[in-house]
Amino acid sequence: MVKWPIILNIAKTHLLSKFKQSTIAALGVTFGIASYITLVSFMTGLNNVLDDLILNQTPHIHIYNEIEPSKQQPISLFDSYKNSFNVVHSIKPKLNQKKIHNALPIIKYLNNLKDVKGAISQIKTNIFYISGSIELGGNITGINPLEEARLFNFKDYVIKGSPKDLKNTENSIIIGSGVAKKMSLSIGERVQISTIKGDVFPLKIVGIYQSGNTEIDAIQSFTNIKTVQTILGEAKNYVTDINVKLYNIEKALPLAKNIEQQFNLKAVDINTANAQFETGTSIRNLITYAVSFTLLIVAGFGIYNILNMLIYEKMNDIAILKAVGFSGKDVQMIFMSQAMIIGIVGGVLGLLLGLLFTNIIHTIPYKTAALPRLKTYPIDFNIWYYFIGIVFAIVSTFFAGYLPSQKAKKIDPVKIIRGQ
Repeated sequence: MVKWPIILNIAKTHLLSKFKQSTIAALGVTFGIASYITLVSFMTGLNNVLDDLILNQTPHIHIYNEIEPSKQQPISLFDSYKNSFNVVHSIKPKLNQKKIHNALPIIKYLNNLKDVKGAISQIKTNIFYISGSIELGGNITGINPLEEARLFNFKDYVIKGSPKDLKNTENSIIIGSGVAKKMSLSIGERVQISTIKGDVFPLKIVGIYQSGNTEIDAIQSFTNIKTVQTILGEAKNYVTDINVKLYNIEKALPLAKNIEQQFNLKAVDINTANAQFETGTSIRNLITYAVSFTLLIVAGFGIYNILNMLIYEKMNDIAILKAVGFSGKDVQMIFMSQAMIIGIVGGVLGLLLGLLFTNIIHTIPYKTAALPRLKTYPIDFNIWYYFIGIVFAIVSTFFAGYLPSQKAKKIDPVKIIRGQ
């Protein structure tokens, strides 16, 4: 029967008698766990920000009417030319293909699906910005501002003004930061919008938009969907795009395929649209976890070396313990207890130190034009990282202490006493 009070007392005495070595072993665990917590929290926080930069603005499913050449050439409609060989050039797509027919019933249908968090309409068109003598080509997107903010975090990228101002102000616009800079425009001023047909409309600037992509910010602007319909001279049911947000992103691909078959429209899921980005995210996460666990493994080898040396220095103590009646298993438990004490104490201190380091990093100011809503360095305070850290500390010290304790268990006290 293992005598735990006596074994723990002897283990404590051994650790205190070699306080310097015990402290170094515990610090090895502490800094290993602290480095792991700091690195994985910072790197995953940064990865999450980069993911949000793309994924927050990207619908889970983007539905639109793909402009394609006419599949049936006009000459094929005449029976007299049915058996003839015909060569027809420059048959252009129809202009009405850009519009989604029956868009409002489709949106209503999608919003009734249990997997859909929200489906909203958009209108995208090319325009020219005119301010004084400056004329700049760009794009304008008609949106439902509040729904866009609810589903796609639109408000996070409006660095001046608010989506509410776009909804509440008639004939208003939120322009890209690049457009505002090039044309020296600010909130409260007016900018004239010219369509490709040459119609000019003055719009009041109620906000500045910054996506983090310089090329987009140099051409993009947003206005109320009704305003775009008025500018284009289209009816209230005119819609060019439908964006869908799901509760579960994994269901985007099958639902997109169903939409294409059911409504004969082009539906692109988020994974297909951002395949290259997803690959980059996976590689970054793989590197993060690989480096983090390497730190823990290196700390484990350090503990093994220290415990191994401790056993050689305690040969006389082991001989005496066995001579007075302690079994080999008792001796093994003594050294295993030492390893576990080092692991637990070092692991807990490592968690506290890691939490301190991450909080310090999280308070360091960090501003970049690519991420306007980011004020400090990003940190992911995930409780699982701390759980993994303490479990790894205990497991690594267990195995680091197991092999040396096996040696201590098999030591013959007679040989040691004889050698003295």
